[in-house]
Amino acid sequence: MANHLQHETSPYLLQHAANPVDWYPWGDEAFEVARQQDKPILLSIGYSACHWCHVMAHESFEDPKTAAYMNQHFVAIKVDREERPDVDDIYMQATLAFNRGQGGWPMTVFLTPDGHPFHAGTYYPPEPRYGMPSFRQVMEAVVDVFRNKRDEVEQTGRGIIAELSREQIGSPQGADLLTTDLLDDAADTLIRRADPVHGGLTRDKPKFPNPINLEYLLRFHHATGSEPALQAVLLALRKMADGGLNDQLGGGFHRYSVDERWLVPHFEKMLYDNALLARVYLHAFQLSGDIFFREVAEDTLDYILREMTSPAGGFYSAQDADSEGEEGRFYVWTMPEIRAALDGVAEHLDALLIYWGVSAAGNFEGRNILHVADMLERVAVRHGLTVEQMREDVAAAKTVLFTLRKQRVAPARDEKILAAWNGMTLAALAEAARVLGRDDYREAAVRSADFLLREMATPDGRLWRTHKDGVSKINGYLEDYAHVIDGVLELYMTTFEPRWFAEMQRLVDTVLAHFRADEGGFYDTSDDHDALVMRPRSVQDNVMPSGSAQMAYNLLRLTGWTGETRYEDAALSVYRTLGAALGEYPMVFGMMLIGVDLYLRRPVEIALVGDPAQPEIGAMLRVVREPYRPLALVALSPGNAGPDAIPALLRGRTLREGSPAAYVCENFVCAAPVTSSAALAAQLNRTAPERGLTAGR
Repeated sequence: MANHLQHETSPYLLQHAANPVDWYPWGDEAFEVARQQDKPILLSIGYSACHWCHVMAHESFEDPKTAAYMNQHFVAIKVDREERPDVDDIYMQATLAFNRGQGGWPMTVFLTPDGHPFHAGTYYPPEPRYGMPSFRQVMEAVVDVFRNKRDEVEQTGRGIIAELSREQIGSPQGADLLTTDLLDDAADTLIRRADPVHGGLTRDKPKFPNPINLEYLLRFHHATGSEPALQAVLLALRKMADGGLNDQLGGGFHRYSVDERWLVPHFEKMLYDNALLARVYLHAFQLSGDIFFREVAEDTLDYILREMTSPAGGFYSAQDADSEGEEGRFYVWTMPEIRAALDGVAEHLDALLIYWGVSAAGNFEGRNILHVADMLERVAVRHGLTVEQMREDVAAAKTVLFTLRKQRVAPARDEKILAAWNGMTLAALAEAARVLGRDDYREAAVRSADFLLREMATPDGRLWRTHKDGVSKINGYLEDYAHVIDGVLELYMTTFEPRWFAEMQRLVDTVLAHFRADEGGFYDTSDDHDALVMRPRSVQDNVMPSGSAQMAYNLLRLTGWTGETRYEDAALSVYRTLGAALGEYPMVFGMMLIGVDLYLRRPVEIALVGDPAQPEIGAMLRVVREPYRPLALVALSPGNAGPDAIPALLRGRTLREGSPAAYVCENFVCAAPVTSSAALAAQLNRTAPERGLTAGR
């Protein structure tokens, strides 16, 4: 019989709806039952693409004896961490505190009936192994201490939450701590940590892509000319794209690599990883001019449009690591499978096998993860081929293998649509559309924004967190607003439709009304969210930019378009609670550093006046869009702009003797307008002092 999860929409929760465990979703009902029966709560947190979550489910939650013990002694709550990042954040912090900084998913936390954690761990095996006790042993110990040491349990739970509440609020500091020295220190730390052989910002394993920190180094290179910063990023991006982390046939990146050389991934694919990585590769292409990076960006976005897009225009969350009960089975090949598939298709099959690192023994449990094992040019020369012949063989083989792979049992797809992750994808598509001139990306971005603001917004304009099967629910979190705002801003700079700017500004004002903390910064939850044991306010990046960091960056950009200093003041209230920590711990503050970089270097405000169909305006747009210009804020009016134009940067901007004009400004102080793309390029390629403007702070 189904348990209390049967009416949920989360695929992860529905995976557990037929467990013999009497799971409850997070909510008042479960806590009321725990209070009435005076039982501890067993909180299990995971997500649908999590391999070890599936393992623990099969080993323990589907086992009748384990389930019977859980039902007798606990009230069991199952949470999808992607739906409830607030619950996940609070109890992950507690798990890290209990386990000396070790955490992960599935997360297993034991709570008092009022929600205070008194013990926590992650995966527990059904029998003692890996140096860990069995799940049953852990539960028996928890039951014993809950019954016989209740005062100690209560004291531990309340003490943990009190300590976490104190730690999350920094003391406001002066803006004088925000200096370019801080930016230099952060970049130097990241560069020194980088792997000079395999690429990436750590030399350890497992290895994560860290796209936000790579973005920061690109901005640092743009501002300072630092060649080590640029090379660290380009090496990381090339090695990741050549490795098994990147799906060599279908595009799209897996979650992370278990080894130090990006070969063996955990095979789940997450929407947010691919949205963030697509933008880094796009920016690397703009800076380097290397077509390789453009191709990876397009392959990644094309994968999203092909496999992760709903008919209504929203984007699905994830694809599983497992299929047919095995991790990675969908993606890996034996040598005989490849030979049989490509026989008669690829004229130079041995060259292909060397290029992709395919062997009889395999590199993953007897099978092969396709990766670029040697340079295409070198393989071609060694086999007496031209580079063009080798490229043609690789392209033909990819088509055949991809078509054949589609006949396999595909990994499950988590089809819930999350506002924050969709905002990131919207931003990536909108930016790629204007940089690469891809109309299909532009159309997908417009559909995405329409979907978010139609299906995932309340009548009064508030955002929902999640949508599935026509149902939107859960009040949006700070990260939802922050990333949707970023996406809509990018869409405005692609289309220049005033409605997108107006929608974005309305969402910003909602954040300022419902998420601000009295002492500065933002909470992760709104002031009318359901009550928790603490109101979280995370400032560190995790696998995604923190909501606070992304929101502060949005506010700084909005200041440049509107001239309203209230937005900048709200952004600075975030940075002032962190101060020097930004430079000392750059791995967790990448998005904060990007914002401080924008604050110190100052946005370049560009107002264009003229019909985009006119050749000269088209040429000006190419000047603005094709190079990497991370400080640029662009607005366009098709004709003379009146006093009510949106955004305010356009107000009073006019054609010059009937010709298109470009106004380059900083802090709303503008250089003389120019009327040609060549003059605009010359102006933008000079520094702010050379333009006659005041730079920095």
